[in-house]
Amino acid sequence: MPDAEAGRASARRSSDPFAPLTSEWLDVSGGHQIYVESSGRAGGIPAVYLHGGPGSGCQPDHRRLFDPERFHAVLFDQRGAGRSRPARSRDNNTLPDLIGDMEAIRAKFGFEKWIVAGGSWGATLALAYAQAHPDRVTGLVLRATFLGTRAEVEMAFGETLARFHPTLHRDFLEMLPETERANPCEAYFRRILDPDPAIHGPAARAWHDTERALSEVKPARAHLDRLAIRSGSALPATPFMEAHYFSQDSFMAPDQLLRDATKLAGIPGIIVQGRYDLLCPPSTSARLAEAWRDAEIRVVEAAGHNLYDPGIRDAVMKAICDLATRATAP
Repeated sequence: MPDAEAGRASARRSSDPFAPLTSEWLDVSGGHQIYVESSGRAGGIPAVYLHGGPGSGCQPDHRRLFDPERFHAVLFDQRGAGRSRPARSRDNNTLPDLIGDMEAIRAKFGFEKWIVAGGSWGATLALAYAQAHPDRVTGLVLRATFLGTRAEVEMAFGETLARFHPTLHRDFLEMLPETERANPCEAYFRRILDPDPAIHGPAARAWHDTERALSEVKPARAHLDRLAIRSGSALPATPFMEAHYFSQDSFMAPDQLLRDATKLAGIPGIIVQGRYDLLCPPSTSARLAEAWRDAEIRVVEAAGHNLYDPGIRDAVMKAICDLATRATAP
C-alpha cells in the first residue's frame, strides 16, 4: 500500500484479507434490488466506492483500493448494472435514485459519515451525492473528473476523437447515415435506445469500441472492425445505460455540479487526474478545483483515463489513505 500506515501485518488476517465481509441484494425503490458487498474490517473507517459507466459494475480488484486493516469499505452495483436486478433495467433509474440508494446503504451499515471514492461516472455520482448530503461525507477521492454534461460527451466523441484518432472518428461517423452525422452523439443515443436489435446492436458496439479507444493511452485498434460490429456477438452493457443517462443530461440541471460546488465547502478532496485523459481531460478537474477550494489535484504523468494506467491505481489508493489519515488526525 502506498502510505506508511497501510499494509501493516496482522496475525488475525484471513488468507484473503480482501474477501467480502458481507454480500447481499438490497431492496430499494422502483422494484430494484442492488448488489452490495463490504470488505475490510468491521469498525474500520467507513468508505464507499462508486463504479463508472454508468452501467459497468464493481470488480473484485476495487476492494484492493482500501487497506483492509484500516477501512470498512462498501461496494455496490448501481441500478441495472453488474449483479443488480433487474439486469440492465433503465426503469426508475436516475441520478436522484442512485443518490437515494447510497443513503439507504449508508443507513443500513450504520455509518454516520463515509469517504466517497469514484472515477469517471463514479466521480459524477460522488459529487452529486456530496452536494445533496454534504454532512454525510468525510472526504472525496475522484479519479477522472466527469461533470455529467452533454458538452463533455460531445467534445470527447467529436473534436477530441477527430484530433487524436482521425481514422477512428471517420469510422465512427460512417456507421451513421449521412443525414445523422451532424449530431452524432444524439444519433447514437437514439439508435442505442431503439428496441430493434438490428439498430441498437451495431450502434452499441461502435460506441463501446470508440469509447474504449478514447480511454486507453495506447489503444489496440485505430479503427472500427465493421464486421465484428455488425455481427451477432454479445452486446456490451454500458452503452445502453450511458445513452439513457447522457441523453437526459444525466438527470441534472445545466452545469449543476459546477454551479453547486459551493456546497462542498469544508469537504476535503483529492482529484487524481491522468495527464492524457481524452475522455475526462485535466481542464475539467481544474474547473472543478477552482470552484471547490478544498480540493487538491494530483496529476499522473503518462497516464490516461484508465484506472490501470501506470500510476493511476497507486495514486487513488494513496489518496484514499491520505484522506483517512486527515480525517482521523487529532
